Amino acid sequence: MKRKIVLSFTLLILTFQYTLGKSSSFPKNIIISYVDPLEKIMKEQSYFPDQPAFANVCKGEYATFQFVFRNPSATEGLSISVSPVITENSRLIPKVYFEDYVKNGRNTPNPSRDRIPSPSGWYPDPIVPASKRDIAPLDNQPVWISLKISEDIKPGLYKTNVVFSGNSDGKKFSIKKEISIKVYDIKLPEQKLWVTNWWFASSDKLKLLNGGKDVAKYSDLYWKIIGLFAEKMKEYRQNVVLISPMELTLFKKNGKEYSFDFSNFDKTVNIFLENGGMKRIEGGHLGGRLGGWKSDFGLQVPMFIGDSTYTKILSIEDTLVKEFYGQFLPAFNMHLKEKGWDRIYVQHIADEPIEFNKESYKAMVSFVRSGLPKTPIIDADQTTGIAGNIDIWVPQLNFLKNDLSFYEQQIKEGKEVWFYTCLEPQGNYPNRFIELPLIETRLLHWINYKYGITGYLHWGYNYWGNDPYGDVSGMFEGCQVLPAGDSHIAYPGKMEINGSIRLEAMRDGIVDYELLRMLGEKKPEKAKEVVNSMVADFERFDCSIKSFREKRQWLLELLSQ
Repeated sequence: MKRKIVLSFTLLILTFQYTLGKSSSFPKNIIISYVDPLEKIMKEQSYFPDQPAFANVCKGEYATFQFVFRNPSATEGLSISVSPVITENSRLIPKVYFEDYVKNGRNTPNPSRDRIPSPSGWYPDPIVPASKRDIAPLDNQPVWISLKISEDIKPGLYKTNVVFSGNSDGKKFSIKKEISIKVYDIKLPEQKLWVTNWWFASSDKLKLLNGGKDVAKYSDLYWKIIGLFAEKMKEYRQNVVLISPMELTLFKKNGKEYSFDFSNFDKTVNIFLENGGMKRIEGGHLGGRLGGWKSDFGLQVPMFIGDSTYTKILSIEDTLVKEFYGQFLPAFNMHLKEKGWDRIYVQHIADEPIEFNKESYKAMVSFVRSGLPKTPIIDADQTTGIAGNIDIWVPQLNFLKNDLSFYEQQIKEGKEVWFYTCLEPQGNYPNRFIELPLIETRLLHWINYKYGITGYLHWGYNYWGNDPYGDVSGMFEGCQVLPAGDSHIAYPGKMEINGSIRLEAMRDGIVDYELLRMLGEKKPEKAKEVVNSMVADFERFDCSIKSFREKRQWLLELLSQ
């Protein structure tokens, strides 16, 4: 009888230890649950049904995982470690991040039916490299794990462990969780989707990467930070970069003769070519509105006060405009050819022409083409009335929907068509606002594939205010009019740029586009079936994460047949 009691007690202890995740001194009631990376973990949540941590991936993409840590007691020094994934010929090292919360101080005036409400106004978004962190009682701490899958990995099932360690109620704990990755025998093809997020290198933006200290323009530190942008954009599959010849060229004037120093433009381009994934240079806008929204366009001209230079927008009829551009455009065109960049350079004229000012826009295009005769013209547009004056159309998503037959005809005629989102469209259109489900940010690129649209543009990569981790409702021209998440999708760290769960969803959507395109080349009807099962049209799509995972697995299985 004694032997039976001892044996039963031993089994009870072993069962208890196993149930607690093989932990030592396990504090009671700690929750560590796997949550699908497409689900936003809100501060107010308290119920987290655990599920297996599993990812289906192809070669060359990222496998991502998300856990939530929640403890009724205070946690001291929470740290997370993930064992490398050991393959036949490599060790894949996972990156571990803490997710932080940011404040949405301004809901969209025209909210989506799918908007995620937050009583506190806080939403998860930035991901910052994980180090030890104290967690208050009952606070949700989301953890993000990202693993780059090598292109030469053998297909199969791979597993590794995630260990959560810390102190609680005076006791150490160490809790182990397992993650599994199924790698399909599919290699991600070369990216064909053009993607740009406009970035800003003004002093007020760069100093946030330098501990609040100013960064001298064109200093060694300045160029180092530009390299950080290039590397981060490459990591997230951005292959078009906005680089402005008007901002980066040094101008001098002697009488009516101008001289041009393109060295800073060249250095910027070279950084993105050598350290980034840039395949196309998106030349910054030469012009802009002369007044308010409903005003005609003009072109920038350098003005000189002593040793200082600034630009002013003038009508193309102005003598200074004709003098300057008559010299600048031929010189810049020749410079692009000498560098061999003319083959990858496209030029913005002025942002968002509308029906009211289309004639002044067309006049500017005609004027600029005289100096850049073979350079494709690209612009975000809100009117079809500029046909014949633009080579790469970028309508806002709702304008693309409203004039779809027109843009389909443009594609048939050999023109490129992209689309853009910004503070609009709102309502039930997908976008990348903080308050929207992550799946909508990802499905933007399923829309790209469904409608044969080959590019995506957004204006706000890092238009940070003074408190980018606080209230992320964006300020524009001194007025808080931008929905939270519109102004930036990346965050400043100390000499590093931090990503976000929205930026991760954006990158994964780009990968989905390439896989759909790959399937479309092999089995076009199946590709249509897959994309139509998720996206009915521009405002109707399936937001079920479970359904999406099933369709994504179906896509991989079709490609592996």
